[in-house]
Amino acid sequence: MAKLILAIDDDKLVHHIIEESLAGFCKIIHAKDGDEGLRLTKKYKPDIILLDIEMPGKSGFDVCQVIKKNEQTKDIPVMFLSSNIELADRVKGYSAGASDYIAKPFNAQELMARIKVLYEYRQQGIKLKNDVEHAEKTAQIAMTESGDMGRIMRFVGQSYHANNFQLLSEYFLAFFTPFNLDVVVVFWYKSQGIFYSLQSAVCPLEQELLEQHRYAQRFVDVGASTIINYPKVSLLIKNMPVDDSAKFGRYKDLFPHILEITNEKAITIQNNENSYEQAAQIGIALEDIVKQLVSQNQAQNSITKQFIEQLHELDCAIKLQKESDKLCDLTPYFIKLDQTMQLFTSANSDLAFIKCQLKQINETRNELLASLRSNAGELVLQNTTENNDIELF
Repeated sequence: MAKLILAIDDDKLVHHIIEESLAGFCKIIHAKDGDEGLRLTKKYKPDIILLDIEMPGKSGFDVCQVIKKNEQTKDIPVMFLSSNIELADRVKGYSAGASDYIAKPFNAQELMARIKVLYEYRQQGIKLKNDVEHAEKTAQIAMTESGDMGRIMRFVGQSYHANNFQLLSEYFLAFFTPFNLDVVVVFWYKSQGIFYSLQSAVCPLEQELLEQHRYAQRFVDVGASTIINYPKVSLLIKNMPVDDSAKFGRYKDLFPHILEITNEKAITIQNNENSYEQAAQIGIALEDIVKQLVSQNQAQNSITKQFIEQLHELDCAIKLQKESDKLCDLTPYFIKLDQTMQLFTSANSDLAFIKCQLKQINETRNELLASLRSNAGELVLQNTTENNDIELF
């Protein structure tokens, strides 16, 4: 099915550029102002809306807010079109409900690429929304816990068994289900973010918002949204109860405990991944050394065979000289033997280099084992502490 795009802009030239840029890529309907755009949105339910910000009458922010308040249209991704590219404007667009933001003037390739991303985000959102069975089951389990402490202790127990970010994210997101909060979690791994969300897909502006505030203070409030930052994990809560000060404060006191636990687990997962990679590198290095040793052994055997043959030739020449009582030039034999001895010297140098490689690999292996033992010791200590805590409750 062809993608249906609604372009809302008061500038005819922009409509022409959009039409030319997306010709053959998707079907486009046009609206000249906010009111017409809202009417067409309600009528056609487009896959994506391209929305100008500065228009006569309703602004793009106003139109976006109306779209997001309507139950039938709230899930349609909105991309703002604007010549304002400051972060404050982008944050304002996100607060109004936009999923992406593209600066004017834009080219066809950039617009098409951004629409592909938003369309994929839209399809992911539809799939996740329809697939509610797992979320309901998780909610039922979580709702059986007695109070916040019970949920925290359950999460601690679950996270102990999580050995990858996918499983850890499932336990983490399930914790927030009883609170009816729409959240996005990102794990910072190897200078990049791994994003997860339970109730919907993660839109580009949400990713950008988390990336922009990764190194900000612990709490960042953006309208009704709140970001909580830890070194290896950040949480975006999209619908904080800003009108309920008691609940708002309770959440800000409670959620850092979960983030701190999750941050430590993310560090453990990353350390384990690094250990696996290091072990794999050691294995590759050992395979290479085995090949070198096989090659070196073959070379040594060949040189030894050549040396024995040359000694035999020299012995025959000496015997022939004794039998004939004639002096002959034995220099060529000694030259060959000298060359073969140089080959032995070179082979020994190669063997010394291989031994040096083996020594380095053994040191790396010892470091890896020491790291694994240290992690295991910390884990045992952590488990002992956790068990003692549980007994106190």
